[in-house]
Amino acid sequence: MSAVVILAAGEGKRMRSSRSKLLHEIAGRTMLSYAVDAATELQPEHVVVVVGHLREQVEAHLAEIAPHVTTVVQTEQRGTGHAVQVALAALPDLAGDVLVTYGDVPMLTSDTLVELVADHRGARTAVSVLTARVADPTGYGRIVRGAGDDVLAIVEERDASEAQRAIHEINSGIYVFDPQTLREGLAQLRPTNDQGELYLTDVVGLAREAGRTVSAFATRDAWQTEGVNDRVQLARMNAEVNRRILDGWMRAGVTVVDPASTWVHASVDLAEDVTLLPQTSLEGATSVAAGATVGPSTTLVDVEVGEGATVVRTHGSLAVVGAGATVGPYAYLRPGTVLGERGKIGTFVETKNAQIGARAKVPHLTYAGDVEIGEDANIGAGVIFANYDGVTKSRTSVGRASFVGSDSTLVAPVTVGDGAYVGAGSTLTGDVGAGELAVSRARQRNVPGWVARKRAGTKTAAAAEAASASSGAPDGGTPSPDPSGDDPVRLPEQTETVVPAPLSDQAVVPPGSDRPDTNERES
Repeated sequence: MSAVVILAAGEGKRMRSSRSKLLHEIAGRTMLSYAVDAATELQPEHVVVVVGHLREQVEAHLAEIAPHVTTVVQTEQRGTGHAVQVALAALPDLAGDVLVTYGDVPMLTSDTLVELVADHRGARTAVSVLTARVADPTGYGRIVRGAGDDVLAIVEERDASEAQRAIHEINSGIYVFDPQTLREGLAQLRPTNDQGELYLTDVVGLAREAGRTVSAFATRDAWQTEGVNDRVQLARMNAEVNRRILDGWMRAGVTVVDPASTWVHASVDLAEDVTLLPQTSLEGATSVAAGATVGPSTTLVDVEVGEGATVVRTHGSLAVVGAGATVGPYAYLRPGTVLGERGKIGTFVETKNAQIGARAKVPHLTYAGDVEIGEDANIGAGVIFANYDGVTKSRTSVGRASFVGSDSTLVAPVTVGDGAYVGAGSTLTGDVGAGELAVSRARQRNVPGWVARKRAGTKTAAAAEAASASSGAPDGGTPSPDPSGDDPVRLPEQTETVVPAPLSDQAVVPPGSDRPDTNERES
């Protein structure tokens, strides 16, 4: 094979997009990437992509995914024949066959191209065309065969007779040419059609006129000849590719509960006994190990899920979930999250650049950013790892088997040692040593009688009064009965100006104390 020419210069008006049609994706890959891979697997001397409309986008993409490809520019889109002329002008003289294909036929495989080339060579023909037999050939050129099964003509629908329109074998536009036949045919092309363009199909007719043989190879999979011209066709193609991907995984031992709502990219890797629950999307380089369950309502992009893990109602990207670990529901794993074996990331937890050790638990309502959490540690509900001061981001470390109480905030950089405790509701700004208890809270202060004075006549005041009456306790300033029968003793009136309790600094309780005394807590 001397060369494979991929035609990718068209405008794609019906796609109605500022992005090149060829860069729209099927199962997580651009349409053009499928065409380039199929061509490359034939190992030709040259792979040439003819670009034109939005060529800067296409060339940048090709430089990233296929630097071995030669790109040539068709500055004026004057038809498929002109595009091949531009491609051959950029190549040296070719001695071997030339395959011409398109950048918008993503389901075309290298296996089919190999079969087409082998049939072309076995039949010793000048031109071979890839065809398909379809139930509804409307809109396609028809293949008119002769008595010996050779191709007599390719007739466009607008030019076809009633008998020819009844033919169900269609032209894909994908050809293999003998190089001499191609060169001579391209030189004879004239813009005699309504569009004033040079059509590659006319080279086939010219070969027939010169007495050369034209053959057709019919693929059994008509989807491989399907192009994508608008977003309706794009969606149909995506659905068919996804259906085939899921069929393959199910036959390989993966349970897909609802294939209609499950989407898996071609680049994803799944092991046996994986279960995918409804509304799950696995994208990019995601891999799921044996026995793991993903879903429902989960999207994972470039995530590694360990053996036997469970990921429920979660969005994750560039993260690792260890074997036997559990995630979700309603968790958000941002890049850099690594959850250890049998660890837990629970409900409404967001993690980023977080290394969470084996068996460690972050069960609910937590933001864990830029943090290292040791194995067997437990992070209470509502804990915030405050990693950003508006300028820089800093890290926090929580040691092995430590416990951080609910509704605490750890202001990075902070280190909590192994086996340490942080009292609920604390705000830490300093380190905590191994085995220490850290508490940082304001002192609670209750103001008696405040509701009766400040909310008199409300249902709140009525409830407080009823509760006081039933318990026999004074209603915050209401006289208490004197057991001696003398006049009741009134409590002193509370000043209306309440001075808030001062905030206390963080206190670290030394070994031997169960909890700080008043002075320690307010120091």
